[in-house]
Amino acid sequence: MKYVRVIIDNTSNHTDNFYTYACEEDGIQPGAKVRVPFGRGNRLKDAYVFSVQPSPDPAENLDPSRIKKVVQIDENLSLTEDLLRLCVWMRRTYLCRYIDAIRCMIPPGGAAKRGKRRDPREEFSCDPDTAPGLTVQQREAMARILPCIEGEYHSTFLLNGVTSSGKTEIYLRTAEEVLSRGKQVIVLVPEISLAPQTIGRFIGRFGAERVAVLHSRLTKGQRYDQWMQVRNGKADILIGARLGVFAPFERLGALIVDEEHESSYKSDMTPKYDAVDAAVERGKIDGAVVILGTATPSVVSKYRAFCGEYSEILLTERYNKTPLPNISIADMRKELRSGNRSIFSRNLYRKSLRALEAGKQVIFFLNRRGYASFISCRSCGFVLKCEVCGISMTYHQTSGMAECHYCGRRTAVPHICPSCGSRYIRQFGIGTEKVEEMAKIAFPDRTVGRLDLDTARRKGESEKILSAFRRGKTDILVGTQLVAKGLDFQNVGVVGIISADVTMNIPDYRSSERTFQLITQAAGRAGRGTETGEVVIQTYSPDEAAIRCAAAGDYEGFYRRELRLRSLGGYPPFTNIIRLVFYHSDESCARREAQAAYLELKESGIAGRGELFSPQPAYLNRMNENYRYHFIIKCPLEKKEKYLKIIFDIRKRRIGDTSVKSVMLIEIDPYSMT
Repeated sequence: MKYVRVIIDNTSNHTDNFYTYACEEDGIQPGAKVRVPFGRGNRLKDAYVFSVQPSPDPAENLDPSRIKKVVQIDENLSLTEDLLRLCVWMRRTYLCRYIDAIRCMIPPGGAAKRGKRRDPREEFSCDPDTAPGLTVQQREAMARILPCIEGEYHSTFLLNGVTSSGKTEIYLRTAEEVLSRGKQVIVLVPEISLAPQTIGRFIGRFGAERVAVLHSRLTKGQRYDQWMQVRNGKADILIGARLGVFAPFERLGALIVDEEHESSYKSDMTPKYDAVDAAVERGKIDGAVVILGTATPSVVSKYRAFCGEYSEILLTERYNKTPLPNISIADMRKELRSGNRSIFSRNLYRKSLRALEAGKQVIFFLNRRGYASFISCRSCGFVLKCEVCGISMTYHQTSGMAECHYCGRRTAVPHICPSCGSRYIRQFGIGTEKVEEMAKIAFPDRTVGRLDLDTARRKGESEKILSAFRRGKTDILVGTQLVAKGLDFQNVGVVGIISADVTMNIPDYRSSERTFQLITQAAGRAGRGTETGEVVIQTYSPDEAAIRCAAAGDYEGFYRRELRLRSLGGYPPFTNIIRLVFYHSDESCARREAQAAYLELKESGIAGRGELFSPQPAYLNRMNENYRYHFIIKCPLEKKEKYLKIIFDIRKRRIGDTSVKSVMLIEIDPYSMT
């Protein structure tokens, strides 16, 4: 007889504990999925084994005769012991429940039904890819990575390379070295739209049978089948979005995170983990090499490299030796004063026309989808807002509806102001739909495509749009950040950043960093072939440091300035930001319970100067019919463990207090304060 300690598959905070069961199967291992009787009614529940021992823990003081028995063991689905250790780390780091962490690591649903089993790899027809020669800088990079692979010890490398410097080839060479030693590789990409390009490169180099694919666009059956391909050792390369970091490899040799700076690696659902940090932690657990690749390192990663936590590798030259694009700034205030009311500056229009006439392609980038940003009455100032979330709704011309970009609610656009009855209700601001329309007017003889969340909703649609552009069927591609990340098009002559100001005004201490990164990444799509590209940055704030530094290609200057500001303001990497959000359908309840938690924290000793901030309505005060109040703690790095313990104790007290009505969410280093 063995005794196992399990976590029950139950979302209640009351059951977020280990439970001991007896098991007659001597071969049971940690990570096994089992069925056990639970609660007074002995209802059968799924559970996951975290430890196996010959006798009950004496500290629990259990009567062996009253210990319930495991009813069934799932022979197919089990977690590795390394993933169990990662679960424990996630709970400690993000204060999530054990089961929340476990659910990141197991596939939803079951196997695909017979006759409906479609392998997602069949979508990729790839020519065999032979390894090209390496540049001097690429060889130097591999010379630093290879000893860690050969010695089978963990190290994290920040691969800081300018756009088109050949970072992907280093990923491929690293994978080749790892696979040759009988180990396995995880490759993470920030967006599903980038997965086809990456998958194509890896399948072309290593063959489809060795590659598994894992992302949220797959059906539940496909995700289950791909997960089992990995778990059963039938694939030794996994390519996916952030959930791919939890792939059940037992001989992991390398984790590669492409575009490590991207905010999409931060989960916006419970548990709110950071896949970059999870990848580094998993590398430590598995003794694997971790490569964080980017042309614009996050300020936190760059600082960690400075402090010696990461080893930085620089690639300062493009692979084909083509110079970086020429970047110019168009001051849209001057354009307006000179009579140009178009969304295209004269400089951008001229350069785009010249490039198109020379057989080149053009990208127009705007990180805002829809047709108009908001709908307002010019008579009384009324703004059409979502009844559920309370934020302004975006007009979409394709549907003719106003849409909330948070909850997805749609409503008809009023022709008369609901507030004052005026007919002067109009659409204001621009989104990618409007840019697409204006591009068709400005360049009537050219084919225009658009890639954003609206056009990419249907499965396979984003790849269809990108494929048309890659094959030259589309002359002009309009898009959001989906076109700015890692896409490799050889014939792009001009990139126009329609409004560089969009991300500057977000209520987030990272807004300058985000602006710099998006401009640099979008600019990097130009001139990747044999000719130097042109980039035009349109802005109403040409003196902003992030915009000036991006135009000059001055990452170091931007980083030094941003680091000084973060140090003065007490932001990461010098602190950890802990955000507590309270929400309830009754606004007074959310406000009252946020205030109670704040006072409890203050009395517990979290009251250092500039560390604890009083509760305020969240930027999105009303969301999904709930009112939201929040407050933040700027936690000194050396106090993180202490502060998390205090917050964990407050959460435990709330669980046992029947008078508590609101839900409390805990976010560690949130990417957005909305």
